Amino acid sequence: MAAARALLFVLFISFTLICSSSSATPRKTARIYELRKGDFSIKLTNWGATILSVILPDSKGNLADVALAYEGIGSYINGTTNFGALIGRVANRIAGSRFVLNGTAHRLYPNDGKNSLHGGHRGFSRVFWTVEEKVDGEFPYITFYYNSFDGEQGFPGDLNVFVTYKISGPYELSVIMKASPRTKATPVNLAQHNYWNLGGHNSGSILSNKVQIFASLITPVDENLIPVGSISSVTETPYDFLKPQTVGSRIDEVEGGYDINYVVNGNGMKKVAIVKDERSGRQFELWSNQPGVQFYTGNFLDHVEGKGGVIYEKYAGLCLETQGFPDSVNHLQFPSQIVNPGEVYKHDMVFKFSF
Repeated sequence: MAAARALLFVLFISFTLICSSSSATPRKTARIYELRKGDFSIKLTNWGATILSVILPDSKGNLADVALAYEGIGSYINGTTNFGALIGRVANRIAGSRFVLNGTAHRLYPNDGKNSLHGGHRGFSRVFWTVEEKVDGEFPYITFYYNSFDGEQGFPGDLNVFVTYKISGPYELSVIMKASPRTKATPVNLAQHNYWNLGGHNSGSILSNKVQIFASLITPVDENLIPVGSISSVTETPYDFLKPQTVGSRIDEVEGGYDINYVVNGNGMKKVAIVKDERSGRQFELWSNQPGVQFYTGNFLDHVEGKGGVIYEKYAGLCLETQGFPDSVNHLQFPSQIVNPGEVYKHDMVFKFSF
C-alpha cells in the first residue's frame, strides 16, 4: 500500500501536459505547494488552482485533513467533482448555455445537459495555472495566475485571473480572487469549490454537522437546478438555517439534498456561515464580500475514490461556495456579473477555524 501511494505521489507531481504538437511548446507540470503555520497546513496544486488538503487540530490536539480530494492528478483530469478547485469563468449554471451581452448572443459549451456548468467542460478547474508568487514566513501565501483567452468555452474577451491563498492569521485561510477583462465586457463569477468535512475527510457523513447560514432568502430553482428568477424567504422551509441546525435534520424534505443559492444578509465583507462538527469540536466561520453562497451537500458523490483509498459516498462533504447569483446573465433582476475592461472583479473569502 505504501509503495502504491508513493508511486501515485510521483506520478502526481511529475505529470506533464504538452499543450500543442510543436516541440518548442513548453511543457507544463502539475506541482504541489504547501502553506504552513505551526500545526495548520494547506497543500495546493497549480492544476485548477486546487486545494488538496487542509490539516488542523481538533479539541484534543489531534490533527486531521478536513478537505476531500483525489489521490492523483489523473482523477482530477477525468473527475467531475471539482474537489477544492477554483471555478470559472462563471461558476454554477447558465441556462441553455447562452446569454446576450451588448446585443451579441454568446453560445457556451454545454456540459450539464443543455446547460453550462462551472465554466464549461474545460473551465478554470481543468487548466494549468502559473505560480505568480509564493512567500513563506509568518503569513505564508501563494498566488496563481491564469489568462483566459477570448472565446474560451464561448466567453467573450481576454481575462487575467489571480487567486491568492493565504494563512492570514492563526488557523485562518483567506482566498482572494481578482479578474480583469482586457478587451471586452464579460461575465465573471469565480468560486472556490472545496468540500469540507470537519471530522476529517475520511470520517463519513456530514449530516450531523451543525450549519448556520446568515441568509433569509434563496433563489428557487427548477428541476435542472436553474434559478426560475424569483427570490423567496426561507421561513418555514427546510432551507432555514438562520439558527444552527444539523445538516440532516430536514434534508429528507429537499429532493436530492441541498444544492441552492442563498442571498446573504448584509453588504460588503460579512459573516456568511458557521459550520461545526460536534464530535471533533472543529468549527469554521466563513466571511465573504459576495451577495450569494451555494450550499451543497455532496449529493452527486457516488463511490468516488479519494486520497488514501477512502471512498466518498453521498453527503461525505459539504460546500459553501460564495458567489454571484447563478444564471445572472439571463436574469437582469439579479446582481450583475458583467465586468468591463478597466474594471476589476474582486471576490474575498475568509475561513476562520477554531476547535
